[in-house]
Amino acid sequence: MDATYQLNGGFKPTAKRFADLNGPDFFPTPAWATYALVDNESFVGDIWECACGNGAMSEVLALTGNKIVSTDLYRRGYGESGVDFLETDRHAANIITNPPYNSAEGFVAAGTHKAQRKFALLLRLAFLEGANRANTIFSRTPPSRVWVFSERITFYPANVEIKGSGTTAYAWFVWDKEANTGTELKWFKPGYKARYS
Repeated sequence: MDATYQLNGGFKPTAKRFADLNGPDFFPTPAWATYALVDNESFVGDIWECACGNGAMSEVLALTGNKIVSTDLYRRGYGESGVDFLETDRHAANIITNPPYNSAEGFVAAGTHKAQRKFALLLRLAFLEGANRANTIFSRTPPSRVWVFSERITFYPANVEIKGSGTTAYAWFVWDKEANTGTELKWFKPGYKARYS
């Protein structure tokens, strides 16, 4: 394990996420974070998980009864590998993913065009900040809803013991092609971590 994860003898992820050896920026999404989304947003039609990693999010999405398509740029033993979301011309009714952090803006630009109904990204809440995003993403294609987590999500590299709590706030950013209400700010009720972990 990377020594940067050891602080005062305990495990605590740093502000910067470090990739494991299976490919850049691979941090599986805890199941409870995906349950929070699908419990509060309905999705009609197929769902494409375009950065599926080891299938952690896809497995929860499959419980919705929707057809799930899972792809990733890297081979991680789940879904179709070698699919570059930023370059492919594929489309889907809905796209849901936790994108690589350093590609989040590119995922927004691509996803808002490739999703026919809804596009949902799990991002740091701080993604709302920044003059560049204010002048591009948020002035041109603002999300319909931002679902803020009341509980902190901790992302761990694959195969690391889960303990401790994160220090970064996250939210689901949802672009809904059928919504015309501006951006709504909403909060998930506490309890998802205990219920689905």
